[in-house]
Amino acid sequence: MNTPRALDEVVDLIAELIRFDTSNTGEPETTKGEAQCAHWVADQLAEAGYETTYVESGQPGRGNVFARLPGDPASTSGALLVHSHLDVVPAEAADWSVHPFSGAIADGYIWGRGAVDMKDTAGMTLALARQFGREGTVPPRELVFAFLADEEAGGTWGSHWLVENRPELFDGVTEAVGEVGGFSLTVDRPDGSDKRLYLVETAEKGVSWMRLRATGIAGHGSFLHEDNAVTALAETVARIGAHRFPLVLTDAVREFLAAVSEETGLDLGVDTPDLETALHKIGGFARVIGATLRDTANPTMLSAGYKANVIPQHAEAVVDCRVLPGRQAAFEAEIDALLGPNVEREWITRLEPYETTFDGRLVDAMNAAILAHDPDGRTVPYMLSGATDAKAFAKLGIRCFGFSPLQLPRDLDFSALFHGVDERVPVDSVLFGTKVFEHFLLHS
Repeated sequence: MNTPRALDEVVDLIAELIRFDTSNTGEPETTKGEAQCAHWVADQLAEAGYETTYVESGQPGRGNVFARLPGDPASTSGALLVHSHLDVVPAEAADWSVHPFSGAIADGYIWGRGAVDMKDTAGMTLALARQFGREGTVPPRELVFAFLADEEAGGTWGSHWLVENRPELFDGVTEAVGEVGGFSLTVDRPDGSDKRLYLVETAEKGVSWMRLRATGIAGHGSFLHEDNAVTALAETVARIGAHRFPLVLTDAVREFLAAVSEETGLDLGVDTPDLETALHKIGGFARVIGATLRDTANPTMLSAGYKANVIPQHAEAVVDCRVLPGRQAAFEAEIDALLGPNVEREWITRLEPYETTFDGRLVDAMNAAILAHDPDGRTVPYMLSGATDAKAFAKLGIRCFGFSPLQLPRDLDFSALFHGVDERVPVDSVLFGTKVFEHFLLHS
């Protein structure tokens, strides 16, 4: 019997990963499943001949697995970190067409929570690692495979803890690839033909979660009150939620817009009137790109009071702020100008933005891998409006990219699947991605 290769088992591995309920609620007492899933991954790697390292990152059950594959001894390149996270956001089964942790394979898709974020990537990585281990593959450079905890809550008990407490796990690593990139975006050329752009993440906005706290005078709900904490907070939250920050085009966004303009004939640039509206001509992914044109501050939580007829002394809100590189000071100044009297702010979480350039040997390897399997494709840099574990690895001086290749149907609203109901990934996309990823890892 022939030993299975990556393409033979990748779909089943992804489905099995999805069946581990690794829901990350953000609260240690209700987050579950990471240790069991990590141990299973370690067993799959050990079966293929790897020595694995299992680490719990600062809290019981926050399981992480590392394995190294030695590269060409003559190589002068540092090690390449190939990372994915095993945790997922929670899912309500009643809202789904299939059970979110079934790992169902139906209608040409693998279904379940984590199918695109990011157990598809974990499965492709695991399948290729197993193939390389069984076949005695020696890649051009050392590969470090990492399967991590807690990314969905910011990586405090995952990548950031590991970087701060176990930096030796990343010894020799100079570059890294992870989510969210390498997937295709199909656009229309002026002659009516299609063009697939494969988006490589080279930048991420910073994350600044902010708590607002208003203080007033407590009293009876039937009296007249000019110093009501709820009113003060509500007015501030409304101003922040409606505020439009200035348009700022970073290098990654400029390069993306220039490539799309070149391929489609659209006029997408800093001088384009109502650029956000013009972007909608490229489809659903416009919501991601639009969020990288300027800073954002979205109110997400409100809390005040304890009884209908009591005016509370305090009221609180949480605002999810995403800030472009180089904009933090200006952003804070704009926020402060929007605060009402007796409203103060504090930062709950601060993760710095990240950006690198779209050049070098690793980018060349990404492009070559895509073209080997889609000769008419084109790799294009872009900025992610969200955050990944790359923010942690950048602290060690590691150059990070989002590259997890998938060739997607043009009518699939890919960005809507992240954290969405009926999350799923096409089987054909996974098979394509596994072939591209293999080519990339063997030529990086």
